[in-house]
Amino acid sequence: MRSGMIWPGRRQARARRPVAAASPWLVLAIVSSALFLIVIDMTILYTALPRLTRDLGASSAEKLWIVNAYSLVVAGLLPGAGALGDRYGHRRLFLWGLLIFALASLVAGFAPTAEVLIGSRALLALGAAAMMPTTLSLIRQSFDDPEARALAIGIWASIASGGAAIGPLLGGVLLEHFHWGSVFLVNLPVVALTLPLALRYVPRGEAEEGEGHPFDPLGSLQVLAGLIGLTLAIKEMAKPAPSLAWVLVPGLVGAAALWLFLRRQRRSVAPMLDLALFRDRRFSAAVIGAVAAAAALLGIELVVSQRLQLVEALSPMQAGLAILPLPLGAFVAGPLAGLALSRTGASRMLMWSLALVAAGALLYRADLGGAAEGPGALRLGSFIAMGAGLGAAMTAASTAIMQHAPAARAGMAASVEEVSYELGGALGIALLGSVMSAAYTAAVLGAPGTLPAGAADSLDRARVLAEALPAERGEDLLRVAMAAFDRSVSLVMLVAAGILGGAALWILQLSRRGAGPQRSH
Repeated sequence: MRSGMIWPGRRQARARRPVAAASPWLVLAIVSSALFLIVIDMTILYTALPRLTRDLGASSAEKLWIVNAYSLVVAGLLPGAGALGDRYGHRRLFLWGLLIFALASLVAGFAPTAEVLIGSRALLALGAAAMMPTTLSLIRQSFDDPEARALAIGIWASIASGGAAIGPLLGGVLLEHFHWGSVFLVNLPVVALTLPLALRYVPRGEAEEGEGHPFDPLGSLQVLAGLIGLTLAIKEMAKPAPSLAWVLVPGLVGAAALWLFLRRQRRSVAPMLDLALFRDRRFSAAVIGAVAAAAALLGIELVVSQRLQLVEALSPMQAGLAILPLPLGAFVAGPLAGLALSRTGASRMLMWSLALVAAGALLYRADLGGAAEGPGALRLGSFIAMGAGLGAAMTAASTAIMQHAPAARAGMAASVEEVSYELGGALGIALLGSVMSAAYTAAVLGAPGTLPAGAADSLDRARVLAEALPAERGEDLLRVAMAAFDRSVSLVMLVAAGILGGAALWILQLSRRGAGPQRSH
């Protein structure tokens, strides 16, 4: 009798029914549809947040958890999900993830209270964590030809990077016509189409019998606690006035949990995370690239989207349209990078892609002086450069991670890749958001004249204060505050370019040292 979960319903008859042979490109289309839902759900909520918090009467703490519950639970569950995919089969986990995601979307769309919405966001994350590593594993399993596989991963990466960037635009469009619940209910038609196609055409794979990959519940709890603790500490550091206790306590607990997890993995005969993967320097370089690319994508998007709305006074939908060249650049560059990988090599592609994103950040910085008068060539070029660089970088990183891991560790490698993106995004938002906040406050406090108390907290607060002042004083305050915000954005772009350039040089050094030794358990 087969061990483990059986999908779904009757055990033997349904579990052993043959799956129709399908083109690997159809499999790619199926898993990419699910991936698009996952990455869209990370950012689509931003435009709906003001309306849903007002309708649900959510407190500031509940509002924070509505946003954070998804990314925290996804980051914590990914390593365990990869191990489950290697044990029980990636197709089976993908199907269960789709079902959970659909159920959670339905609950979230009609959530009557903030508490229900927070719980449904955590359930959404459970479905997303089940699907995310399986999407890459199923691509690797379906494509035998290395060049075709690289192109497929390029398409996957373009959807991952471009989809996250297009989320706010889709949310803005939906909110123009529908209730805030539509940002969740839009998932249901996609699941209704994807689920029967996946049942019929996605192959079962060799790991379906579950041999040789014992699941480690304690290890999963350790990595879950570790990543949630560190993510909470990072998010607290991103606040204008962080609490030292909320930085140190979750940070230390998270670091201790991850240390225990790593020690457990080193001693395990069949680890959930084989640390020998990192002995291959090409694998390590790809992980560094994935972290840097995700940090740049989410950190820069956060800063730019705020500037478009707070300085240029664009609506959420207008801001999404203004930033559209970035996701379009990623959509185009991802597949093209996949086609070129066999000639350039993943490490070289990754290095130059990160350098291109850095150049795009510097271009946007150069355009800040005239951007308020309307979109110019520099800003358009900066968005295209950043989008193209991010799409190519994620393609190169994902391809290298999957190619430099044994086939039996495909789910594990995919989980490492996804965790790299999750943590990179959290680091980017925390670091670049903190730089923006600190630079703005310093610029306002250093401005000549007497400004109202609280104007240095944020540009949002300065706008509220300006409305209560006489017209001339209000205009003066807004002029000082917006100039300070532009200076803070300028510094953010400089820091982002420095981080990306440093990551590119680090990858160059690792690639020059060669692959390095490997061992397996």
